[in-house]
Amino acid sequence: MVGNSLIVITVIVDSHLHFPMYFLLTNLSIIDMSLASFATPKMITDYLSGHRTISFDGCITQIFFLHLFTGTEIILLMAMSFDRYIAICKPLHYASIISPQMCVALVVVSWVVGVMHSMSQVIFALTLPFCGPNEVDSFFCDLPVVFQLACVNTYVLGLFMISTSGIIALSCFILLFSSYVIVLVTIRNHASKGTSKLLSTCTAHFVVVFMFFGPCIFIYMWPLSSFLIDKILSVFYTIFTPILNPVIYTLRNQEVKTAMRKLKNKLLNANKATPLHCF
Repeated sequence: MVGNSLIVITVIVDSHLHFPMYFLLTNLSIIDMSLASFATPKMITDYLSGHRTISFDGCITQIFFLHLFTGTEIILLMAMSFDRYIAICKPLHYASIISPQMCVALVVVSWVVGVMHSMSQVIFALTLPFCGPNEVDSFFCDLPVVFQLACVNTYVLGLFMISTSGIIALSCFILLFSSYVIVLVTIRNHASKGTSKLLSTCTAHFVVVFMFFGPCIFIYMWPLSSFLIDKILSVFYTIFTPILNPVIYTLRNQEVKTAMRKLKNKLLNANKATPLHCF
């Protein structure tokens, strides 16, 4: 929360970062904060109190927000890939294609797709008959573990998961991977002084994409796999990825690091300039 909040504040305060890439990065940080907070506070509370229960409505709510934020982040990562593709492969048309209106449209589309995907998952979960076990074998509610409690054929449910989440995640990852391959080939063929900066930016983007899509693809392409592995991966992309994203983007981006130093110096100078009042 602190790392992503720092990115959001830095981009808003520093006018030098008012560019499409950083606008999309700000929205990614907001989604990461949401993804890290939809279930983690309850997870920590349950661990400390030992009272590990959740209502049916609470479970469905977690499923809704999980798929809302993950679906939105998938589309947003594709938008960031599209931004880098245009910037590197069609630099002369960048300003006309990636306009402020286009950036807002990409963000709106990502949230709309996230809502639609999330609603489809929740509606399907609400139609399932639950008549037996009520123990969710995970840290939070997600469809693969909730499906195990339904009184229907789990094979059919597994096919639903693969078709609605697994294949979508895999297809998006293949598109993203292809776009970054094209970008990297373009950078190599047009070597210049800014090549290392572009390569660093694209590498950071791809690391984020791989860390996010890897666990998602495994969990939803093999929904009936080992729950121990699913637990580890689910914690990875809901907690560790939001932690690593600000680290990756700040450590590999000189402009963001410079803006953060300016913000820190501005706050320190403001504190020094504040007079002390004695009473």
